[in-house]
Amino acid sequence: MHWPVTTRWADNDMFGHLNNAVYYALFDTAINGWINTSVGIDPLTVPWLGVVAESGCRYVAELRFPEPLSVGLAVTRLGNSSVTYRLGLWQQNGPVAAVGHWVHVYVDRAERRPVLIPEQIRALLEKARVDHRA
Repeated sequence: MHWPVTTRWADNDMFGHLNNAVYYALFDTAINGWINTSVGIDPLTVPWLGVVAESGCRYVAELRFPEPLSVGLAVTRLGNSSVTYRLGLWQQNGPVAAVGHWVHVYVDRAERRPVLIPEQIRALLEKARVDHRA
């Protein structure tokens, strides 16, 4: 699955390229945008949350504003309450600029205790599932 993302003028740091934290924001935007638009849930009212338990990024190439970008995502592990994503950030018609991973754990909104991944989200995640060894 690929999700188009855009950068903002403020995303450039004093060295003239995207600040490293922006890559994480773009990953987060792609994952949550894909889930929210595909499943049609209101993340502010559901009784559960997908919280980030782990994330990482390997930077391969510099990016700058303004560049049209795309985040590719795949599910590499689907547990009972957690999901692990493999992510890539690409320049339009260019090579990969960053590779990352992201783990969401689904928790009860009030108690913050792990819960089963909601069925409608699990069904969507299954569509993006790949062999993690690939």
